[in-house]
Amino acid sequence: MSEVKKIKFNNSQHPNSQFDIIELKELLSRTQLDHDLTIIHRVEFYHIFIVIEGTGKHTIDFTDYNFKKGTLFTLRKNQLHKFSKDYNANGYLLIFTEDFLISHFNKIEVSKSIQLFNDLLIMPKIELSSSEFKNIMELVNRIKTEYLDTYDDFSGGIIRSALHMIITKLFRIKTKNSDRLFQKKYFNEFVQFQQLIEKHYVDTKKVTDYASKMNCSSKTLNNICNSIIGKSAKVVIHEVVIIQIKRLLISTSLSVTEIAYKVGFEDPSNLYKYFKKHSGTTPELFRKAS
Repeated sequence: MSEVKKIKFNNSQHPNSQFDIIELKELLSRTQLDHDLTIIHRVEFYHIFIVIEGTGKHTIDFTDYNFKKGTLFTLRKNQLHKFSKDYNANGYLLIFTEDFLISHFNKIEVSKSIQLFNDLLIMPKIELSSSEFKNIMELVNRIKTEYLDTYDDFSGGIIRSALHMIITKLFRIKTKNSDRLFQKKYFNEFVQFQQLIEKHYVDTKKVTDYASKMNCSSKTLNNICNSIIGKSAKVVIHEVVIIQIKRLLISTSLSVTEIAYKVGFEDPSNLYKYFKKHSGTTPELFRKAS
């Protein structure tokens, strides 16, 4: 299989900006793109994608999501996604880099913004109510006018303010829809645990090792995970590792044996057992079906 295309942030209209707004129909009609948007690809920046008309399906990582007017998706960098071939819809993509957030938001705002895109905590799909859709679109249109029609020395600040308001409103919606998840005790500790797994999963998949890195007991780490998402620390580790294996199966031409070594299995047969146990299928069947 061919390698999955990695899409870097590239703003041709305003090269010095780390933010862009693109209409979906315009994006899908571009002929100069060096990649097919209907084939799975990896994005190296953040997306907010809001549907303004039509229906269809969008694939993020390994899940297909149906959408309609008022559906909004949040994608974080390094996720895999694709547009369906029979798109009969339109919408807007607000895309920006992590550097954009760090440069223009304060530390707390950056943390909340990145949490908004955390697919382990909350699904990336939001169904906006009619009033929520209206409020978000007022801000999107404000950004669109500044970015496409006005763009001067003052536009950057106006765009940043409007994007900040969009992210804050979406954070409120996701918080409300998730039983005040982000205000729960241990939330920050859980995010720290997740980040540690993503950084060290090749080296260790043991709860005790991560508890040690966090200077707490395994019992405390389990309490943290159960408090936030109702799962044990061991299950959280498995979920992160399986996602990483699936991404390698889909996004690279590495053999299953090579992937086994890459994700820290000394014996490739252990990867087969691990993957089958936690995903219900074999690596080969998953790759073939995707």
